[in-house]
Amino acid sequence: MYLFMDESGCLGFDFDKKKTSKWFVVTFLFSTSKRPLEKIVKKVHGSLRKQLSKHSGVLHCNNEKPATRKHLLKLLKEKDCAIMTIYLNKRKVYTRLQDEKHVLYNYVTNILLDRIFSKRFVPETKKITLIASKRETNKFLNDNFTSYLNRKINHEHNIELTVEIKTPAAEKGLQVVDFACWAIYRKYEYGDASYYNLIKEKIKEENALFP
Repeated sequence: MYLFMDESGCLGFDFDKKKTSKWFVVTFLFSTSKRPLEKIVKKVHGSLRKQLSKHSGVLHCNNEKPATRKHLLKLLKEKDCAIMTIYLNKRKVYTRLQDEKHVLYNYVTNILLDRIFSKRFVPETKKITLIASKRETNKFLNDNFTSYLNRKINHEHNIELTVEIKTPAAEKGLQVVDFACWAIYRKYEYGDASYYNLIKEKIKEENALFP
C-alpha cells in the first residue's frame, strides 16, 4: 500500500502579506499500486505533446492550464484509489505552533495518519510506504520528519511504516496528489469547488483542524 502526500497553502502567519494563504491543506492519496497513478501522468503528458506544448516534464497543478487540470482529475476519478485530507484555518492555529512551523507540519501529518489507521482505511499489519513531496533541503528537518512519524505510528499502531521523501520528478504519484490537494485547497482558499467536485467521490474523509 502506498500513501502519497502533498500540501497546499503556506505556513506563514503574517496575514498583512498578500501571498500569505488563509488555509493550509495536507492531503494523502492512497493506492495499492503506483502503476495506475503513473499511467495518469503518462497519459496527460501524451496529450500535452499532441498540443505541441512546451512543458518542463513535471506536472504541477498551479502552473497548468485549466484543461490539463480537469483532464488529470477526471482520470484520477476513474482509478481505484482514495483521498483523505485535513485543512487548517490558520487564523485559529495556536500561537505557540505558529512559531514552530516544522512542529506544526509534523503534528498535522501525524493526525492525518492516525485517522487513516484508526478508522481502518488501511488494514493493520500491512506494510505501508508513505511518500512525501520534498519540501525541505535541510537534511536534519527531513530526518526529523521521518523519525517523528515512524516513532508515532509504530508506537500506536501495528503498522510497518516506511517514510520516503522524494521529488515529484522522481515519483510520479506525487504529481497526481499535487493536483488533488490543489483542488481541495482551492475550494477553501478561493471558494471555487469546480475542480474539487471532479474528485469528490474519491475523498473518504475531509476534516478541519483547529475548527
